Amino acid sequence: MRYQISGQQINIGDALKEHVKSALDDVVSKYAQRPTDISVVFSKSGHEHVCEITIHLSTGLNAAAKARDNEIYASFENSCEKLDKQLRRYKRRLKDHHKERLEPVELIGASSYVLSGEHSSEVNEPEDLQPVIIAETEAKIPSISVGEAVMQMELAGSEFLVFKNEAQSTINVVYRRDDGNIGWIEPQ
Repeated sequence: MRYQISGQQINIGDALKEHVKSALDDVVSKYAQRPTDISVVFSKSGHEHVCEITIHLSTGLNAAAKARDNEIYASFENSCEKLDKQLRRYKRRLKDHHKERLEPVELIGASSYVLSGEHSSEVNEPEDLQPVIIAETEAKIPSISVGEAVMQMELAGSEFLVFKNEAQSTINVVYRRDDGNIGWIEPQ
């Protein structure tokens, strides 16, 4: 298992790193047999410390938790507690979905772009309708069932998830609606 423990504009001591590793080993060993990557990022927002934990599992699922507190250790403990709760809630589904799966989840490469919104405030339309790309990254699109996609979206704490539906081999989207329900977009 690979750990990436870092701080954004704050120093992280060895004692905190060891505490994070031992606590996450305990949490992850209860629920996931094969985690591959764990990323923990500490940052400061005003007077509060922020801890973000992301776990990538070999099944293709990601789990994420974020917490804030005045103390750095307390922010980690709160984030770890949220992650434990998520994994506990999905433990049965994590095992059931991947019991029959003989191979890991297939991931398709895709490009992800962040477009500049500076033209949106103008009254007149710009002469050039091409958007200004301000960031480009690579994204992975998993090939999973709709149920797994909803679970993946919930675990990652995302508002939406783009995935390749295993049943139809088409690109689908699940998203959280304003009313709290889950929406599913499936092309015809």
